[in-house]
Amino acid sequence: MKNFSQALSKLSFILFFFCFSISIAQVKLSTWNIQHMGKSKSDEEISYIADALKTHDLIAIQEVVAGPGGAKAVARLADELNRKGAKWDYSISNPTKSSPYSSERYAYLWKTSRLKIVGKAWLDENFIDEIEREPYFIRLKDNDGHVFTVVSFHAVPKKKQPETEIKYFKKYPALYPEDELIFVGDFNIPNSHSVFNPLKKMDFISVIENQKTSLRTKCIDGDCLASEYDHIFLKTDNLSIRDCGVIHFYEDFENMKLARKISDHIPLWVEVDFN
Repeated sequence: MKNFSQALSKLSFILFFFCFSISIAQVKLSTWNIQHMGKSKSDEEISYIADALKTHDLIAIQEVVAGPGGAKAVARLADELNRKGAKWDYSISNPTKSSPYSSERYAYLWKTSRLKIVGKAWLDENFIDEIEREPYFIRLKDNDGHVFTVVSFHAVPKKKQPETEIKYFKKYPALYPEDELIFVGDFNIPNSHSVFNPLKKMDFISVIENQKTSLRTKCIDGDCLASEYDHIFLKTDNLSIRDCGVIHFYEDFENMKLARKISDHIPLWVEVDFN
């Protein structure tokens, strides 16, 4: 009986260690176009955003204001996240090399216990003349040493034909052949658009299908979302998708006017296991 108990205890320890080892290899990534992320965001709104995202490991933010207020807002968000039980680091881009009224910043925030940055994040300039707001790249390494690269993007509005920019994304796998690319952001067109077909032919999949992500100004018969604009594209060669979803944050507010003070888009997220 004693030997059996010892064996059972040893087995329990092994199973615990095995499960823990699996869990630290998981990464939960979210992407959110946070409208006018800048000095106009109140402390209460920053705290709300932090509460909505604090369980994630990596956050990609689009539409950060190009001026100094944008950088300060991201720093305020990082500070607020640090107050909620985990240590966070962040990287914010320079303003994109766009026309004055289109220029924005991007930002990444990540839990330092789960991820480490590799080198420095950068605004990609391969298609600087073809893409209004050049995408923001970051390489990160998880606790098992797996390196992956996230590409965050905010396309021009639908009326300006974002597909004329997105068509260049098919070139990124060849430009960065050693990188495991994950494309995230606000593309301003549905993921069913034919412009994404070249990526799909390279085995990139859209993680969340048929999901509206932009907010209406008013709900219509309980439908508060307007268009399928935000997406996550990745390949599953070296990872598996454990779970994914969206955050219907607007349900926390009395009306859409109050909700839209946070953003006019909802966040998307995916949890992956790297093989």
